[in-house]
Amino acid sequence: MSTISIVVPCYNEQEVLPLFYKEITRVADEMKAAHDVDFELVFVDDGSRDGTLALLRQMSSEDARVHYLSFSRNFGKEAAIYAGLSHTTGEYVGLMDADLQDPPALLEEMYLGIVRDGHDCVATCRSTRKGEPPIRSFFARCFYRLINKISKANIVDGARDFRLMKRVMVDAILSMAEYNRFSKGIFGWIGFDIHWISYENVERAAGQTKWSFWKLFLYSLEGIVAFSTAPLAIASIMGIFFCFLAFVFLCVVFVKTLLFGDPVAGYPSLICVILFIGGIQLLCTGIAGQYIAKMYLETKKRPIYIIKEEK
Repeated sequence: MSTISIVVPCYNEQEVLPLFYKEITRVADEMKAAHDVDFELVFVDDGSRDGTLALLRQMSSEDARVHYLSFSRNFGKEAAIYAGLSHTTGEYVGLMDADLQDPPALLEEMYLGIVRDGHDCVATCRSTRKGEPPIRSFFARCFYRLINKISKANIVDGARDFRLMKRVMVDAILSMAEYNRFSKGIFGWIGFDIHWISYENVERAAGQTKWSFWKLFLYSLEGIVAFSTAPLAIASIMGIFFCFLAFVFLCVVFVKTLLFGDPVAGYPSLICVILFIGGIQLLCTGIAGQYIAKMYLETKKRPIYIIKEEK
């Protein structure tokens, strides 16, 4: 009998966990009867401060299919994904959120896409962004267009983390044991035959989202720095451009003064130029600083996560 391992990162999900567990076990029972496949549920408690861990303990004691890992603190969703994938044993491994925005009912179609159609992975993407603030949708689309132009991450617009993979693909993901992780980029970068299923956006079944606009913005910067050196090239190009601009401006001032006797502009124009060029220099320094910071964190070789309790 084949086994499907489902990894579920959790952070303060006590309101939605009972609903998710009821739905995923229903789907698991149906798939076992129809396709003779067993399930393993690996929940990762990412330092929750509510009753998430207590619920996981209860579910694990009542259902042998349920296993959980509990971090010593909040390490972030990327660490939770890596930890969950590291502790799976099934021939097929799924990844999904606990908020039911990833419909468990799609798992059967995803499973058939692998065993019947031969895909290495069946992943999901949203066909619409219904219910999402327009400004957030606009910047999300801009990010996907940008990251695909400047990197080889190959991220589909609206891509979700919700996917089912063969063990060989999971092993490839785990081989990339980098500290600064951007899973969406890793999924696309490693290649393999990925089949996409689109579905309409689903609202959370309960609880509140943990992703604010600011957190998503910082996450997008993580992705750009992790999978592209284009910002460094842009900083270099800007430096060359402003050196050329300064030379042209110098020639113009020299010619005007020498041929026409025009006085050189004074304090206000000089301050504006200094502030503008200074701002560009700080921007370029900041871009380089982001890459240096990532290198610093990687060289420290700190663990991606620390487990406090598991079962």
